[in-house]
Amino acid sequence: MLQDLTPSSFSEQLNSTFRIQLGGGKSLDAELFEVLLHEPHGGPRQQPFSIHFRGPRGAALPQGIYQMEHEKMGPMDIFLVTIGPDEKGMCYEAVFN
Repeated sequence: MLQDLTPSSFSEQLNSTFRIQLGGGKSLDAELFEVLLHEPHGGPRQQPFSIHFRGPRGAALPQGIYQMEHEKMGPMDIFLVTIGPDEKGMCYEAVFN
């Protein structure tokens, strides 16, 4: 599934909500606000890219693999790293190499 995801898969979902499952029946909603393309580097992915999410300011998730759900893309497991807060909330990054 993850190998099939492309920058356009996520660009089509910009400004939409992804639900991050935290376990124990808890979840956190985060908005996809940016898709960045990276220079190809000879890895398995033709077009490496990263995506950025913004969640509530008070929540800083530890880096790790989270099950995320989106109404159009469905469930997926994504490794998230906290970037830190900006003026609107807490930001997270996922890199696809």
